Amino acid sequence: MSAIRLLVLGAVRQHGRAHGYQVRNDLEYWGAHEWSNAKPGSIYHALKQMAKQGLLRAHETAPSTAGGPPRTEYEITDRGTEEYFALLRQALTAYDQKPDSLTAALGFVVDLPREEAVGLLRQRVAGLERWRTTVTEHYTPEGGPEQLGHIGEIMNLWLHQADAGAAWTRGLIERVEGGAYTFAGEGDPFVGVLADGQENPYATGSGHPGDQG
Repeated sequence: MSAIRLLVLGAVRQHGRAHGYQVRNDLEYWGAHEWSNAKPGSIYHALKQMAKQGLLRAHETAPSTAGGPPRTEYEITDRGTEEYFALLRQALTAYDQKPDSLTAALGFVVDLPREEAVGLLRQRVAGLERWRTTVTEHYTPEGGPEQLGHIGEIMNLWLHQADAGAAWTRGLIERVEGGAYTFAGEGDPFVGVLADGQENPYATGSGHPGDQG
């Protein structure tokens, strides 16, 4: 799946109604321009495309009093909400995807009920374990990668990725089951979007927490 659709739908949904620059600003605030394909052109294209598909509703706003052009604001539709949660659930359970999809899903995981999030993460662990089993049908870890020539290094990498991914996911499950974070239906959620006009301290060229030393 493409992370950009999940990111854009999630950002619009958190605002309730947002214009393209707000969405772009939020995604830069989250550092998504560094770990996904959430570049300005991709963001505006996704907004327009999903509006055509009925996932977003476009509203033309009046020109600003300063004489600026009218801008389009978007809000998520019922179909868009269904698509958002479908993408979120898919990204949390799938193990054979690019890292940006999982990263995007983690940013929105608290939009789900706690028990459902745990259940999806358990599915992810099960998928990783099945994948590991298919690798070991052709590759014996004890024999080392040399048994298959340098191609064995590929399977060795896959096993390390499966083990690390499963260990990390189990740790997240433990934290969530232990009461970490505020999930849907539990109270006021964490607000991770910028107010309209709020300066983004992590905008392109200004650095991002991940850039700090």
